[in-house]
Amino acid sequence: MSLFDVSDRAEKIRTDLLEFMDSHVYPAEAVYEEQMRAAGNPHFQPQIIEELKVEARKRGLWNLFHPHPGTGAGLSNLEYAPLAEIMGRSHLASEACNCNAPDTGNMEVFEIFGTDEHREKYLKPLLDGKIRSAFAMTEPEVASSDATNVEMRMERDGDEFILNGRKWFASNAMHQNCRVLIVMGKTDPSAEIHRQQSMLVVPIDAPGVTVVRNLPVFGYHDREGHAEITFENVRVPRGDVLKGEGEGFAISQARLGPGRIHHCMRAIGMAERALELMCTRAQSRVTFGRPIADRSNIQDWIAEARIEIEMNRLLTLKAAYLMDTVGNKEARTEIAAIKVAAPQMALKIVDRAIQVHGGAGVTDDFPLAMAYAHLRTLRLADGPDEVHKRAIAKQELRKYRAHRPTGA
Repeated sequence: MSLFDVSDRAEKIRTDLLEFMDSHVYPAEAVYEEQMRAAGNPHFQPQIIEELKVEARKRGLWNLFHPHPGTGAGLSNLEYAPLAEIMGRSHLASEACNCNAPDTGNMEVFEIFGTDEHREKYLKPLLDGKIRSAFAMTEPEVASSDATNVEMRMERDGDEFILNGRKWFASNAMHQNCRVLIVMGKTDPSAEIHRQQSMLVVPIDAPGVTVVRNLPVFGYHDREGHAEITFENVRVPRGDVLKGEGEGFAISQARLGPGRIHHCMRAIGMAERALELMCTRAQSRVTFGRPIADRSNIQDWIAEARIEIEMNRLLTLKAAYLMDTVGNKEARTEIAAIKVAAPQMALKIVDRAIQVHGGAGVTDDFPLAMAYAHLRTLRLADGPDEVHKRAIAKQELRKYRAHRPTGA
């Protein structure tokens, strides 16, 4: 028995998911593109997505990320890792199985920190796939990689808070089914620095909330969108504070741990698909009388891709195992490490796959150009590489603090 063995049930779900991808998800990609082009709206919800959701639910491939039995699949992080990787091979699969970000993180927040009203009004329809949600923390005027920088004011007025500020890159806020925002701001600027922030639940249609625009990513208007949102004297009941005043920073750290590793799992899946496309293309294209696959530099790329995927997969599994056995806090170094390593690895493989495809690689005839845009963005999402490297270095240096020279 190996360290990373999973249950028979998890293995069956994996087999069923692979079959679902082959029989429904990959064939749906062309249909999706046709329906999106016909709609002429980058944030349109095409019928094919709803059909995939029905099929996934019928097959028991629903809420696979959710560790709570009854409302979710009840799988461990270790068991979920290969499933997220499989879903990462297509931009349709995560939403089809109701395992899409940022809803997964928001559902966890509502489950752990929400009131009974929040769970009934928002968590239940999120778990049913009937609505979507967004997480509004990042701001255009400050370096939001340091969450203590947020400037949005949340001022108490009797039994309400009044919100004023501007957010952007609120992923999912352009989705036509988005109904609720989880918003981070400052309720007490005079408190200790990590106790100044709170998180509030805000309906997206609340008076004073304005979705200003979508922010394209490398020219792509993602269907879920990355919205800039302004808040002008938005009144929110005090009961819609999550966990309590001053708990915003703590919630953000609890939320981002699983979210970060889910991104990495999906990135590995995209790297696998890029490698598959690279090999197929290299076998089928001929230059100067020989298949591209016969070229030594292409063989190097293929070999290096396999090596790097396997290394990143093992680090992801180790992080997931530690999250399950000793908790997210104790696994923070491994989570930070894979959040740096996996997107960089996948980006490199996708870039080389694009090169092998030639001009076709930068078109929408293949999923590589869109994957590149998403993966490059992932080096910033949920914290840029530099912040994670800083955290890892601090952990390493802490081991040698006793050896630091006096007065240094």
